[in-house]
Amino acid sequence: MDPTYFKRYRMEADLVGGVPFTLAAPPGYRLLKWEETLLEAHAQAKYLSFQGEIDATVFPCLGELSGCRRLMGEITSKPGFLPEATWLAVHTGPDGRRRDLCGTIQGIRDLAGMGAVQNLGITPEHRNRGAGTALLLQAMEGFRRAGLERVRLEVTADNFAAIRLYRRHGFTQVRTVFKAAEAVYA
Repeated sequence: MDPTYFKRYRMEADLVGGVPFTLAAPPGYRLLKWEETLLEAHAQAKYLSFQGEIDATVFPCLGELSGCRRLMGEITSKPGFLPEATWLAVHTGPDGRRRDLCGTIQGIRDLAGMGAVQNLGITPEHRNRGAGTALLLQAMEGFRRAGLERVRLEVTADNFAAIRLYRRHGFTQVRTVFKAAEAVYA
């Protein structure tokens, strides 16, 4: 089978100056800072966010819980892993105790000394409620606290909602790249 090429954008944003990026989580949501004990929860949130989405075709590990576990282990083992740019979003029930995993973001310092968002994922039932914005801004503030001046990420060109989110928060497209993947059609 011939590979399919997926168009992706590399986007970057400045972190220098201005007010802190920190944003309180929307009502009913909590953001949990990185702890090793949350690795499984991050993997589950990542899986629930990306399963069945185009990114799981581009990066097949995102479409399997075991792949998300492996990916979280790889990210958190990198020399440049930044706990302060890695957050988990949970939705609390009316009783304040029940927690639904609803999003995750991870950050590293890349070899060029720039912040790099590894993945930002929000589960479908929690999209467009502000949790993704809160995660992104918390991560950006974490990169800034780590002394970084710029942050980058890649996004699939067809992910219009994510691109709008990134642009709203200062990201601009700096390059177009193509990722080869074997497309799976149901």
